Amino acid sequence: MNDDHRDAADRIAAAWNRERPGTSTESIGIVTRLWQLAKIFGEDRRRVLAAAGVDTATLDLLSVLRRSSPPYTLSTRELAERTLVTPGAISQRVTRAERDGLVARRREPGGRTVWVELTPAGHALVERTVDLVLDRELELLDSLDAEQRQRLAELLRVLLRDVQIRTGYEGLSQVGDAGVG
Repeated sequence: MNDDHRDAADRIAAAWNRERPGTSTESIGIVTRLWQLAKIFGEDRRRVLAAAGVDTATLDLLSVLRRSSPPYTLSTRELAERTLVTPGAISQRVTRAERDGLVARRREPGGRTVWVELTPAGHALVERTVDLVLDRELELLDSLDAEQRQRLAELLRVLLRDVQIRTGYEGLSQVGDAGVG
């Protein structure tokens, strides 16, 4: 491979091959790049959201409610499951969003269930930011044509499902709930 086309993953694999001949380094080209992309996409999303005046945790909460269909209401237990955070973390997120007028909380009469509903202000914030995030992510994928993006999505779906099964992390299937995507 031409040195001009080598990246960090190639250099790491080459170093291991040099230092430990015979060691399988094939995964480095995939896993290292996935880690790098995840970090870059995450940081870029944080910048886009900061410019829009919202943080990732708040948008995560609001997006889960927005995708739940009218009346955009879920229990705190459902929110915790869909956002992959603890009930305590959801409680903190809901408290902040409620203080900012983005959600309303109500307790079921005579019950323990707490319902969280997206307010018009919360709905407007999601509507204002969803296109910013998704358009930016598509822009970052511009080096791939539509067919390549579709194929990559299919391959990642297969890989994700298999890794979830092999590692026992099948409950993390809703990781896409972390934000808009």
